Amino acid sequence: MNAITIQQSTPPAPHRDPAPVEALDMSEVKVDPACALRVPANVAVRRQVLPFAIRNQRVHVACANPNDEVIFQTLQRYLRLPVQPELAEAHSLRRAIARVYGDANSGVGGARWRSIDVRQQSIDLDEADAVALCDQLLHAAVLHQASDIHIDPQANAVRVRFRIDGQLEHYCDLPSAAHAAIISRLKVLSGLDIAEKRSPQDGGFTHRHTSTTRPIDVRTATLPTRHGERVTLRLLALETESLTLEKLGMAPGHLEIFSQAISKPHGLILLTGPTGSGKTTSLYAAIRKLISQRSLNVLTVEDPIEYDIPGVAQTEVDAADKVSFNRALRGLLRHDPDVIMIGEIRDQESADIAIKAALTGHLVFSTLHTNSAAGAITRLQDMGVERYLIASTLRLVVAQRLVRRLCQRCHKPRALTAGEARALDLSSREDAQVCDPVGCRYCGDRGYSGRLGLFEMIDIDEEWSRRIGRGADKAELTARMRELGVASLVSDAADKVRAGLTTVSEALTAVSAW
Repeated sequence: MNAITIQQSTPPAPHRDPAPVEALDMSEVKVDPACALRVPANVAVRRQVLPFAIRNQRVHVACANPNDEVIFQTLQRYLRLPVQPELAEAHSLRRAIARVYGDANSGVGGARWRSIDVRQQSIDLDEADAVALCDQLLHAAVLHQASDIHIDPQANAVRVRFRIDGQLEHYCDLPSAAHAAIISRLKVLSGLDIAEKRSPQDGGFTHRHTSTTRPIDVRTATLPTRHGERVTLRLLALETESLTLEKLGMAPGHLEIFSQAISKPHGLILLTGPTGSGKTTSLYAAIRKLISQRSLNVLTVEDPIEYDIPGVAQTEVDAADKVSFNRALRGLLRHDPDVIMIGEIRDQESADIAIKAALTGHLVFSTLHTNSAAGAITRLQDMGVERYLIASTLRLVVAQRLVRRLCQRCHKPRALTAGEARALDLSSREDAQVCDPVGCRYCGDRGYSGRLGLFEMIDIDEEWSRRIGRGADKAELTARMRELGVASLVSDAADKVRAGLTTVSEALTAVSAW
């Protein structure tokens, strides 16, 4: 792993296979910081080498010259494992090294990482060590494109895990002696009371590193447990340039319906699904598309702000309630908005404000926590919104889930089983094939790379409005969807499984509660 991992005492004898002929495109390779951060930045930058994965007890190293024996002998002293050279494209390798180590010549970024030996349980980290260790964990999470860091004290160690593509993955174990220094450092960064250890606390800070194009907003939450305080760090999204509707995983038919709905001058568009299903990401992508097409006054109220979008006035709800959710919503309407995004319709008051804004000529985006698109309509009724108001304002309801995307370089096809066909509601499975994950150099042996959405959409036309106005319940609305052949979450999942975009297990896990 990186500077905080256990290292062997002596390097093993060199043992390498011939380097592959195909040059790696490092822009598509998932770099494991547990390998990369064990090599000093100045060595990596000067010799253009980047350890990126451990496979079969060998460290795979991307390099411009696979025949440079001197540098691989040097690397082996740092890595303490056999080295396997991998030829990489020179341009993508330079960019990957810059992403991992930052500017090694500036004295910041990767060049400032210090090796910290925390193998001994009796270690006592000083303040400088704690700073460097926390920086290493944050930087490793960024390289992994993790959304969360979990620091969880156990009986004999401190477990560190990252949430990557929605899955928790073990990163490393730290000695219990390091726990107090790490927690104190993170509390200081987050503006929390370091003396308070019996009550949960919430805070946040901005982490800066030269390997990223912009600062990283981090939300901190502490919780007292049996073995000490645990900390969860939420890393809010970094890049918005790639946040487009086309990259969300919508089928062409869904993309057309969604694009037409957001192009309407007013009305209410709702996205539904559980926490972590990508609702906010879809709304941001919609806003980016709108502001790229024409000049609009776009205002948002969020808790928290997950993406920073230039040209959009974003308001964050204050934890101290100086800026409450409903107060901020009422204030938005005084600023002549064209488009309003409400992070979540939480209660009758926020629902009432959203409905009134849609009635008075605004385009309103928001989210609800329901399992299906039809359920969102009945949820608004349960909140006390009159049926005729829902029928007059609602334009589109989208139910959404997220699944891991199969690595397209290493997946393995196989026949669909009868049980899987029944679970995915496939009436005919003749010659049907699905794919399973394998794992390769590009995906870090995970078999998956990134995530994509599963969608279910109800495009509200006049007939839908009449049924809603008459008070149709969820069962009637669902039956109407089947009559019209509206693609459900299950059918969209089945289509993406058959297309080799995700696996049967991922799809069934995502839609099991549908």
